[in-house]
Amino acid sequence: MSAAVATAAQHGGDRVAAALLAQGVRHIFTLCGGHISPILSAAKARGIRIVDVRDEATAVFAADASARLSGLPGVAAVTAGPGISNTITALKNAQLAQSPVILIGGAAPTALQGRGALQDIDQRPLVEPHVKRFIKITRVRDLGPAVMQAFALAQAGVPGPVFIECPVDLLYDEASIRQWYAAAAGKGTALADRALRFYLNHHVNKMFAGSTSAGVPAVQAVTPPCASTANVQAAMAAFKQAQRPLLVIGSQALMCASEAQNLADAVAQLGIPVYLSGLARGLLGRTHPLQMRHHRRDALRQADCVLLAGVPCDFRLDYGKHVRRSATLIAANRSAKDARLNRKPDIAAIGDAGQFLQALAQACGDGAPSPQRADWLAVLRARDDAREREIDQQAQASGSYVNPIALLRALEQQAGDNAVLVADGGDFVATASYVLHPRAPLTWLDPGAFGTLGVGTGFALGAALQRPSSEVWIIFGDGACGYGLVEFDTFVRHGIPVIAIVGNDAGWTQIAREQVKMLHDDVATVLARTDYHRVAAGFGAEGLVVKTMAEVSAALAQARTLANSGRPVLLNVWLDKTEFREGSLSM
Repeated sequence: MSAAVATAAQHGGDRVAAALLAQGVRHIFTLCGGHISPILSAAKARGIRIVDVRDEATAVFAADASARLSGLPGVAAVTAGPGISNTITALKNAQLAQSPVILIGGAAPTALQGRGALQDIDQRPLVEPHVKRFIKITRVRDLGPAVMQAFALAQAGVPGPVFIECPVDLLYDEASIRQWYAAAAGKGTALADRALRFYLNHHVNKMFAGSTSAGVPAVQAVTPPCASTANVQAAMAAFKQAQRPLLVIGSQALMCASEAQNLADAVAQLGIPVYLSGLARGLLGRTHPLQMRHHRRDALRQADCVLLAGVPCDFRLDYGKHVRRSATLIAANRSAKDARLNRKPDIAAIGDAGQFLQALAQACGDGAPSPQRADWLAVLRARDDAREREIDQQAQASGSYVNPIALLRALEQQAGDNAVLVADGGDFVATASYVLHPRAPLTWLDPGAFGTLGVGTGFALGAALQRPSSEVWIIFGDGACGYGLVEFDTFVRHGIPVIAIVGNDAGWTQIAREQVKMLHDDVATVLARTDYHRVAAGFGAEGLVVKTMAEVSAALAQARTLANSGRPVLLNVWLDKTEFREGSLSM
């Protein structure tokens, strides 16, 4: 803490900032507002970096990405009213992705709430359905403890976002607030005037009661929930009997981010073929022989024992119907509800999925796979390799512009070994999920089950600050690009050298595929070949346009060079239409 901080008059913003510092917070993502200014100022004075963006949703997306990559809650702060309402989609995305985010929101002065103050709305019914807890502060002394409570809640059990409402009159220094309330009470002598002064003075006394001590509350330790030993033993027995076992690992298994390598080692030790999804993509690197990428539905229907680690039976598994009924189904999940969603498992291991896999590997030991298991692995590998050859053939198709599969194959070859890939879009991004191979654990970020468009720039911002030595790429659909393009201003101002590739096929193609086929109408699915690169350049970034395959390799190399020099870059790549994802409608 600087000398200036130590000697300056303390206010409520100092209490919030001191608690954030005690939690190890390095970044606060925000869009400024008078309701939260004391928090931002106090945090900056304590060495916490304030990263201001152009849309409140971006601030929450950035905090979400920071949380996913670090395993510790990310923090966003926004002003009251519309500042908070603008975050709802991002909050819901974090909730459904089970991401621990702390959102600090401003509010109207405590005595004026419900009386028509600036940006005053009842924020609880708006926010509460989308967070684990809505914490409303009414006294200055509760600010620090509320932050500590929020961090513990966000990480406990099934992680998720927590909201702290901080009214503006709790954040400024006591002398200024008393002076403000005294002026509001006036100097009238009528009974009503004297009653108002008495009420406001009493109100202020309650607000500041017990606030003479400014000590920082202790950080609350959070222990991940663990499945029982009986569950581990039952799963071990099931796998030992199985001839065609299969693992499916999802984002929830990576919630203890610091355990990512231990989890990867455990999966390798188990020796069971595995499909990775969400944040788990990249867990085993790019070329591990156990990892499968294609024909997951067929594999699940043939497997005789399936472990879903942090994966619910939602639409992505056809509500559980992808797993055949005769198979032994094991669900390892922090959420009992998710473990049993749409399909009752034979073994429900309620606890951290990553820790469960590590315990299972330890229990199973290093036994050599049976001949039947070796044959099973060979069947899956041959099927996967055949699909990769098909993709290579599809990448050879030529057209007027750029083949999206060939573009992604080129990116796969050129992106650095330290690349973090951020996915934001529909058709182009879904194609990328088949073609791109994340390099390492915690190097792939996508929205999750909510399917939210617009996460790209916020996720990239959070990733770049959490991984400053990494090469951060955004894979944008041209539709999704429109949500966050303004944040290239943020990248430039804060020196964040991300590289964005816009797959520009002039349409909302994921929707158009089925809509045109089923309804014979392209209404509302047509876009233009917009000069997105010029927009980025207008904000001070580097903008490149690519219209032919011959330009791709040089443009990717140029983008990496520019990013290495500290410049954010956007490549606007004109794509040909393909049939790669026909029949992709999800419900």
